[in-house]
Amino acid sequence: MTVSCRMWQFSFLCLLSAMSVTWAEPDFPAVSDEMVNYINEANTTWKAGLNFPNVDYSYVKKLCGTFMDGPMLPVLDEYASDIELPESFDPRDQWPNCPTLKEIRDQGSCGSCWAFGAVEAISDRICIHSNGSVSLEISAEDLLSCCHTCGFGCHGGYPRAAWNYWMKKGLVTGGLYNSHVGCRPYTIPPCEHYSDGTRPPCAGEMGRTPKCRLQCEAGYKPSYHEDKHFGMTTYHVRSSEEQIMTELYKNGPVEAAFYVHSDFISYKSGVYQHVRGMVLGGHAVKILGWGTENGTPYWLAANSWNTDWGDNGFFKILRGKNHCGIESQIVAGIPKN
Repeated sequence: MTVSCRMWQFSFLCLLSAMSVTWAEPDFPAVSDEMVNYINEANTTWKAGLNFPNVDYSYVKKLCGTFMDGPMLPVLDEYASDIELPESFDPRDQWPNCPTLKEIRDQGSCGSCWAFGAVEAISDRICIHSNGSVSLEISAEDLLSCCHTCGFGCHGGYPRAAWNYWMKKGLVTGGLYNSHVGCRPYTIPPCEHYSDGTRPPCAGEMGRTPKCRLQCEAGYKPSYHEDKHFGMTTYHVRSSEEQIMTELYKNGPVEAAFYVHSDFISYKSGVYQHVRGMVLGGHAVKILGWGTENGTPYWLAANSWNTDWGDNGFFKILRGKNHCGIESQIVAGIPKN
């Protein structure tokens, strides 16, 4: 038998095996009790629950508005020889005077996760690098609406381009929806993930990207241009567990992008690992720290789907395996004094 024939047989057997696994998986909606039960019965490292029970599946899919890769950034190599990294690290304990580390935002009906992951980490880093003397919220609205080279606003963008924009053009302050905090607070309202809440229902379509307004809301001072905050450097962190841990430990949270599968929607607690379901798209989040739970190493991350998703808005995901590509898409930067 020739080598090519053996290779063809091997490929055919692999295809049959993959098809048999696919046929064996039950066919049920991604947002359903059946999906939750399937995950929990798999007895993996995490527990599922019914998130977004009254929201159309297509809506949740559009929340994943991150395009992978994007413009090239310098690659940072951290030198960890002089640092003894701990077994676990939570920046909320390390820098207690930086309240944004504990904050969970809500992107609303907009695929703006790429912007939220960036401004959340930038806000934290401004506080951390000022030794807690400067605490502010960088505006997701400003980045989302004014960075025309970042992508398509509510219909997706590039995290790398977002950090580049911060360094070159700067970003103003701005808090949560209706908070009147900062120069440009978020204007897209949060929507209701459940049937008995007080927020308006989540629509099936993504909202329009807000207009780029080079002015602060009425009554806020200083002016828009005076309120700008800039990055001194931006960079891509090498896809290495030790490199990412060193970066978090020295400089604070980073933005990470990964491929979201439909089972991620149902996350409630534990260390997420993909169990089943199709890829919804790219999603960006803030990674804060790391640890180990019941022998499974994890990254601690903050999502932007409000506090009623996941573990009060936070989640853990498998560390050290580049799970769903999360360790290959790390972006960060250092604020300008």
